[in-house]
Amino acid sequence: MRDKVFYAICFGFVFGIFLRSFLVIDLYLTILFSFIFFVLLLFFIFISRNKTGIILSVFLLVFFLGIFRFYLADKNTSDFFGLQENKKVQLSGIVIDEPDMRENNQKLTVQVKKAKFSEAESPDASTEAFREKEKTKILISTSFDQDFKYGDEINFLGKLEKPENFITDQGKEFDYINYLKKDGILYVMNYPKIEIISSNNGLWIKSFLFSIKDKFLEKMNMLIPDPENLLMNGLILGEKSSFSQSLRQSFVNTGTIHIVALSGYNVTIVAEWIMKLFSFLPKNFGIYMGILSIILFVLMTGGSSTAIRAGIMATLMLFARATGRNYDVARALILTAVIMILFNPFILVYDVSFQLSFIATVAVIFLAPKIEKYFSWITPKFALRDIISVTTAAYIFVMPFILYKMGNLSIVSLPANILILPFIPFTMLLGFLSGFLSFIWYLLAIPFGYVSYFFLHYELAVVKFFSDLPFSAFAIPDFPFLITILIYLYFIYRLFWKDIKNFFAC
Repeated sequence: MRDKVFYAICFGFVFGIFLRSFLVIDLYLTILFSFIFFVLLLFFIFISRNKTGIILSVFLLVFFLGIFRFYLADKNTSDFFGLQENKKVQLSGIVIDEPDMRENNQKLTVQVKKAKFSEAESPDASTEAFREKEKTKILISTSFDQDFKYGDEINFLGKLEKPENFITDQGKEFDYINYLKKDGILYVMNYPKIEIISSNNGLWIKSFLFSIKDKFLEKMNMLIPDPENLLMNGLILGEKSSFSQSLRQSFVNTGTIHIVALSGYNVTIVAEWIMKLFSFLPKNFGIYMGILSIILFVLMTGGSSTAIRAGIMATLMLFARATGRNYDVARALILTAVIMILFNPFILVYDVSFQLSFIATVAVIFLAPKIEKYFSWITPKFALRDIISVTTAAYIFVMPFILYKMGNLSIVSLPANILILPFIPFTMLLGFLSGFLSFIWYLLAIPFGYVSYFFLHYELAVVKFFSDLPFSAFAIPDFPFLITILIYLYFIYRLFWKDIKNFFAC
């Protein structure tokens, strides 16, 4: 009974958030139904004592509470900024994240502290004085003329605009509006006039982590030449902003872009391999080494929310794989996802990294052990059998999602990943050692950097070989949502049907 209530609460809340992500539901109707099902729950608990009624009432009550939670997160900013759309405004704020360096520009996420409008543009605003307003985030696109850092306070003057959706290279419409909205960004400003007022206004811990990251990248770029150093930066820190468009597209076409992205698809698999590398030691030590690798990864990337989410998912996977307690970790995984969604309801539908983290972790925990028997012909040495089974499981599970969300089908993804992934943990280990030793003595790091170069060169050669093959990837811009749902319902049926039947059994 307790387990059923737990799952009713979790899935009721998630389904409520999911529905409200697509449909606008009247607030007062939501409150009314929440009250009705709360009364019904009390009736079934204290009067009827009907277990089925309790479970159903709990599910529906939390379902409408999920809708209400999304409503609270979906409130727009006041007319103070809305009235200034498509007008030139002068604002002041703090750069609250690392500058995102692109091929042609850099992007700054700025939290506005003060705003200044003219009397004609905003009658309620002072002509001379800045006015304190609610916290509003703006994404600024600017050139490389100035060197910005996390924590800089800036004044900027430009045209305030709403973001717009656009069509990707695969012909798929990208929901750029909600992609930014999940991070609280409602407005953009392109190439404004910017003046840096002061520095070091951010959290000291983030500033410290970002400074370590910058130093690490600097040392790595000295040790390893281009373009191999770009791949190493992506592997260790998820730093792919310096990739050329052609190199980025090669990773996309071969289905290997995940190895340079801070997603659970990457962190989960890498953590699994690292634990396997220490499998000859006592079991608990192998688990701790895997968890330590995750913590190092998260710290080295600056502790971003994306890396933290992937780290939590990967940690849960390690416990499940090491202890064989899939049932317990399933509850922990669901609870973790619910807590994340509770704090930010937008990530359920609009955060691709969260979705990939969850899907890939489910695949590694539940599907990989079931398909491992089909790879019995592969040697277990160097954890090769586990690597291939985990890679295949993740590939099978994420492919329908990638087809629907990104419209990209790579027919060479599986062989490319199998040829590359066994070398990733060694490459990352060499990269960590190279970077760490370079802080102590540069000459000490050179041998490790030299060896890592050959691994990186091989991995890039595999990507290039498969990317250059004719028809290595196809664009499917309109992969049906219904088919995607049916595929995942089939996966759920194959993996969890017995548990579902037990749940609904009296």
